[in-house]
Amino acid sequence: MAESDWDTVTVLRKKGPTAAQAKSKQAVTAAQRRGEALETSKKWAAGQNKQHLVTKNTAKLDRETEELHHERVTLEVGKVIQQGRQDKGLTQKDLATKINEKPQVIADYECGRAIPNNQVMGKIERAIGLKLRGKDIGKPLEPGPKKQ
Repeated sequence: MAESDWDTVTVLRKKGPTAAQAKSKQAVTAAQRRGEALETSKKWAAGQNKQHLVTKNTAKLDRETEELHHERVTLEVGKVIQQGRQDKGLTQKDLATKINEKPQVIADYECGRAIPNNQVMGKIERAIGLKLRGKDIGKPLEPGPKKQ
């Protein structure tokens, strides 16, 4: 038989919950049922290194007093896109596939909900063959110089 040391005590116990388990919805509701005090806080930009990031636009918007909003595509441009697409016999999905964009992008441009992006506008112009920018909106697109 092994000799026992009466001065040392060995305690076997179960490990506590991990951090992820303690934050789970089940753990929180169980603690609430037991009547324990809980403190919950929503962390801003958690897991990102954005605590000291201030953009120029944020400061500019802070200085403004009136309500600001982004410029949208005009309905005139939307109608030109729709007419040009239909003249070519394309659906919104076909046009979107042709210019490598999502069909929702085309729908937004046609309804006037989209914020104009020159890159997307250029792709749509080339696909339907009509100008969408400048003063000649709706006129046929003149072929530009070919790149060598």
